[in-house]
Amino acid sequence: MWKILSGVVLGWSLGANDSANIFGTGVTTGTVKYRTAILLTAAFVLLGALTEGPKCIKTLGEISRLQPLDAFSCALATAITMGLLTFLALPASTSQAIVGAIVGVGILSGSADFSKLYKIVLCWILTPVGGIILAFILHKLLGSLLDKTITGIKHRNLIYTIGILVAGSYAAYSLGGNNVANVTGVYVGAGILSAGMASLIGGVSIATGVLTYSKKVMMTVGKGIAPLDPFSGLIAVVAEALTLHIFTQIGVPVSSSQAIVGAVVGVGIVGDVRTVNHRMLARIAVGWLLTPISAGTLTYLLLLLVG
Repeated sequence: MWKILSGVVLGWSLGANDSANIFGTGVTTGTVKYRTAILLTAAFVLLGALTEGPKCIKTLGEISRLQPLDAFSCALATAITMGLLTFLALPASTSQAIVGAIVGVGILSGSADFSKLYKIVLCWILTPVGGIILAFILHKLLGSLLDKTITGIKHRNLIYTIGILVAGSYAAYSLGGNNVANVTGVYVGAGILSAGMASLIGGVSIATGVLTYSKKVMMTVGKGIAPLDPFSGLIAVVAEALTLHIFTQIGVPVSSSQAIVGAVVGVGIVGDVRTVNHRMLARIAVGWLLTPISAGTLTYLLLLLVG
């Protein structure tokens, strides 16, 4: 069972990195306190992992046939990749990292089924696009509705606070349901864990990362891409949550980082596209491109060393 330790570390790094995608906008706009944010995120991530986590686990197992040592190496390489990007305060894609790692194993063993990658890669492309479109539409529709129905600042602030708490909890639930497959799905494919046990271990690991080391990346997501007011922050989280939940029903683990970055860009476009920090976006995009390559290469090297 020592082989699942790398998955536990990976879950911790995912929670530390991706919790920024849940309440980062709410915390940096002053709508939600950081402590409240991480407690809600941890609780609903675990709930989402337990109730909807198995839906995406099967997809990862279809890419390549894994042995227990392969699963350990995939999770370890992904954890190292995610830990480094978290240290650099960059929102990263665990989905891309673990798939890159699995492909690395497949190349070494000759068992990779690259035909399964098309669906996953297409969903990766659609994730930030979906976040942009949903955020843009929601901002227009709900902004117009609020302008017509609620004019008092006090009542609006109350709506923003309640809204971000509800939306953030929903986003955390969607994150747990979608991304727990990235943490422990390889162990199910290798026959080490059942889907239910994988969801539990992965959910607890992610929640631990949220509670212990999540503040650094939260500031990048909340402040570094585009200036957000409380309403824009709320819309970004709702758009992200919907995007993640849709892909969970399809059964494809995608990137919450890409979903929230797309959503933040979407609300930035509503205000003025010039307010979007293009340099920060370019830095994040480079991180996304390097993630699967780094994880795949590292997995390949690890297996060569232990083999």
